[in-house]
Amino acid sequence: MSQCKPFHLAFPIRDIEETKAFYGDLLGCEIGRSTEKWIDFNFFGHQLSAHIKPEELSVAHSNQVDGKNVPVRHFGAILPWDEWHQLADKLKAHGISFIIEPYTRFQGEVGEQATMFFLDPAGNALEFKSFQDESQIFAK
Repeated sequence: MSQCKPFHLAFPIRDIEETKAFYGDLLGCEIGRSTEKWIDFNFFGHQLSAHIKPEELSVAHSNQVDGKNVPVRHFGAILPWDEWHQLADKLKAHGISFIIEPYTRFQGEVGEQATMFFLDPAGNALEFKSFQDESQIFAK
């Protein structure tokens, strides 16, 4: 199996400054190129392009997964175990309102993972997860 390359994701936002504060200051993403209408971030090795397009913002519908309402439209990153816990603590300290509080999903089963869901300032759903055993990322 070949190694996956970094991806690019473009998504809508309301405001450049609130987006810069959230992804840059809170999540620690390096800021790349930008104009008054869009801004790029290094999102854990991947390129995110946030475009001011408030008319495209909508609430993500959800599906039941492990007894929780998981937003269907979401993106995020898989972090090393300690980094995930540090981020969860940082988000809690900043008063982030979680869609799904940090917890361990599928405990004792195939695919066991730490996960959390929350919204960015524009209402885009993000999931951050971590695996103690990275061989479980794609386990069936």
